[in-house]
Amino acid sequence: MEDPKIGIKHWAEEDRPREKLLLKGKNALSDAELMAILIGTGTPQESAVSLSKRILQSYNYDLQAMGRMTIPELEKFKGIGQAKAITILAALELGRRRQQTAAKEKAKISCSKDVYLHFSAYMSDLMHEEFWVLYLNRANKIVAREQISIGGIAGTVADSKLIFKRAIELLASSMILIHNHPSGNTQPSEMDRTLTRKMVQIGNMMEIPVNDHLIITENGYYSFADEGNI
Repeated sequence: MEDPKIGIKHWAEEDRPREKLLLKGKNALSDAELMAILIGTGTPQESAVSLSKRILQSYNYDLQAMGRMTIPELEKFKGIGQAKAITILAALELGRRRQQTAAKEKAKISCSKDVYLHFSAYMSDLMHEEFWVLYLNRANKIVAREQISIGGIAGTVADSKLIFKRAIELLASSMILIHNHPSGNTQPSEMDRTLTRKMVQIGNMMEIPVNDHLIITENGYYSFADEGNI
């Protein structure tokens, strides 16, 4: 265990939090070491890691409880001023928002309108085409939402190898294809139809079915599945 009176800069390089993260990756760091990176320095009597451990210990190492901390509460710890307190609270808030986003990403897709609502706010007014894929688990809950390509006004490229490679990595059970038409025309082009048939065929062979392909515009959307074309 490190001597709390010895500053981090005097430790062995592999024991310093920043260097440890670079050498071994972020998962190798303890909560105290991660917090020490945030606060940067401790006091002449206590290293940043030791100070972080003391803060964590006062909250029983419960990061959820720490998320309810206030700046004045943190400032009670010697070595934590307003700037460091703000940094800690900002990091905890980012973590909370990440969890919140992950929860939203697990939304269940039960129909084409669910997909449209998931993407319309972002895609309906784009001035260029983008191609996205929703990867789903067996319960039709979203595993991931991936942007495959960005194109011009008239089109974008969808590489089937990349799409199914990602599906395998995610262990997805099925997928939904999505792209937009900046022109506002909801009807699929012949290229859209050809791509959809190709993707459906590959999906059936790989047992990762394509459940739908949506074209999103500012005027609404077109669903291949709803129209009986999948």
